Amino acid sequence: MGPGVEGENALWSGEELDLDAYLARIGYVIERDGELAPDLRTLTALHRAHIRAVPFENVDVLLGRPVPLDLKSLQVKLVERRRGGYCYEQNSLFAAVLERIGFAVAGRGARNRSRGTALPPVTHALLVVTIDGEQWLADVGFGWQGPLEPVPLRDGARVEQSGWTFGIATEDEGIQVLRFLRPQGWTDLYAFSPQTIYPGDFAVMNHYSSSHPQSRFLGQVVAQRPGTQVRRALVRERLSTLRTDGQSEERIVPAAELIETLRAEFGIELDEEERAGLGRMHPVGA
Repeated sequence: MGPGVEGENALWSGEELDLDAYLARIGYVIERDGELAPDLRTLTALHRAHIRAVPFENVDVLLGRPVPLDLKSLQVKLVERRRGGYCYEQNSLFAAVLERIGFAVAGRGARNRSRGTALPPVTHALLVVTIDGEQWLADVGFGWQGPLEPVPLRDGARVEQSGWTFGIATEDEGIQVLRFLRPQGWTDLYAFSPQTIYPGDFAVMNHYSSSHPQSRFLGQVVAQRPGTQVRRALVRERLSTLRTDGQSEERIVPAAELIETLRAEFGIELDEEERAGLGRMHPVGA
């Protein structure tokens, strides 16, 4: 189903990917959705399908489990078990998919700007895909504020995606910024340099996010999903909803509703051990 990748060029282990299983996981049917090729149509279709099917979540981190990034582990968790994951997991898997099909794909490391004016470390991992000499930002792992489709990586670019608008700005030192248009104006999501990073760099960033005391993924459940009409985020006990018309709402999710909320709102199916563990850690009583 697409050219394989061999030798030193296979940075993301694309040759080990079970592509058929991945396509089934994201609901991509070649006869209906088109043959796979290293072109923009394929990249856009896969990006949208992945976003729709695979939720952003941190359950393993919250339960104190390791978060391996090798392709075999990612396929077991995100494909076979139909779970979600955070940026390193999702974008590592997506990079393997793109590499397997024949895309030129590279990693980038970004600073999250979506939480105010603080200067956080570089902890977000995204992808840049080059097609016919043009670079596209591809990111299936940023959560509820992330793009649904690739974004052209050029200064001043502005794209509308199912009612949501994203843009690219360039700052000093070649820093590129992904921006999100809200009713109150543009807001920065994250900023990154043009320097390529590699799977080993993803592993270092993953270690920080999964174990450092200051990581926001420790001690609270995080589940997010960007949608075409509605975007949802559960952080700790607070469930936030954002719509394309700018309307937003929040509600508190008590412990008795946590597991069903994760299933119904985010498509996260947990086993008995995981359900019990989250029930003990959720901060809001029944």
